[in-house]
Amino acid sequence: MTSSDNAQPGPPPAKAPAKDPWELPDVSGLVVGVLGGTGDQGRGLAYRLARAGQKVIIGSRAADRAASAAAELGLGVEGADNAECARRSDIVIVAVPWDGHAATLESLRGELRGKIVVDCVNPLGFDKKGAYALKPEEGSAAEQAAALLPGSRVTAAFHHLSAVLLQDASIEEIDTDVMVLGEARADTDTVQALAARIPGMRGVFAGRLRNAHQVESLVANLISVNRRYKAHAGLRVTDV
Repeated sequence: MTSSDNAQPGPPPAKAPAKDPWELPDVSGLVVGVLGGTGDQGRGLAYRLARAGQKVIIGSRAADRAASAAAELGLGVEGADNAECARRSDIVIVAVPWDGHAATLESLRGELRGKIVVDCVNPLGFDKKGAYALKPEEGSAAEQAAALLPGSRVTAAFHHLSAVLLQDASIEEIDTDVMVLGEARADTDTVQALAARIPGMRGVFAGRLRNAHQVESLVANLISVNRRYKAHAGLRVTDV
């Protein structure tokens, strides 16, 4: 019998400490593109991010419309056509109308390859009873984006923000949480950090893209809240 036969097994290796979910990357140096940046939601997000010190390029089908909107915003915001906006940006927010969502993304598949794409589109219909959710064939706008952009890192966020509050220069802080969905922790962390650049705002991880439909649909409920209470309602997630 050798001495090694008598050796006692050592303790199991210590587990690495769990990562703090609020330990987020520095995104201050990223260039953010906003497709649909001439619309209310896109323009509001561009304004808030630029005001927070982010480099922002807004995109539109027409470069001159984008340039005009950028000049109105100031804060170093640039305007470009959608393809140039996508090419020059590190992270791209999709804020186009739902009826142009698929065609826009399909046309930019090459320019968006390898980029983090943040889909904030809410598929909604409207009738005399008010707003109601639509369900795309893929399950949600975000899942449609993922299907159309297999080479991109698709996430979903910024659905529940009031365009009125985003564009109001007299408001210093936007008091709301942003639900962030995606498949890769590094990508959702980046989007959470981007949301946190806006004072008063916080990004909260809310699941994978398969859960995007109910997040997008909730906007129909918020529209009803806003109409009843003459408000610009957002969301807060408690106990996190």
